[in-house]
Amino acid sequence: MSAQQLHTSHHEHQGEHHDGDDLHVSMSDYVRGFVLAVILTVIPFWLVMAGVIQNRATLVVVLGVLAAVQIVVHMVYFLHMNGKVQGGWTLLSTIFAVIFVGVTIAGTLWVMFHMNAHMMPDHANPMAMQPTAPHGHTATP
Repeated sequence: MSAQQLHTSHHEHQGEHHDGDDLHVSMSDYVRGFVLAVILTVIPFWLVMAGVIQNRATLVVVLGVLAAVQIVVHMVYFLHMNGKVQGGWTLLSTIFAVIFVGVTIAGTLWVMFHMNAHMMPDHANPMAMQPTAPHGHTATP
């Protein structure tokens, strides 16, 4: 076999197993991802340490959004997930996993909240647990 035939058969072999896997990654993509990751780490750190946002609920929402953006940056720039790699199956399976985990967490929290609210109604009233004396008066120590 000549060198040209080996080169051609090598490309044909790659085409058979990696159809649609045109993954062209450059150093600039990694640097861009790294810079974005650093920025998305420094901003939340500064927000918390400097006390920029005083309202705790707002701070939690802002930090959650920045965390979600950071996850997307890592998935795109470091894991190279997009709709083209492996015919979109990697991205589709990731979306399914995120939805599945979200439904599982939401369902668990819902069940725990309702069990707490319906199974322990006297838990919120500490006076209801004190022993009662005759004639309906509460006993005092």
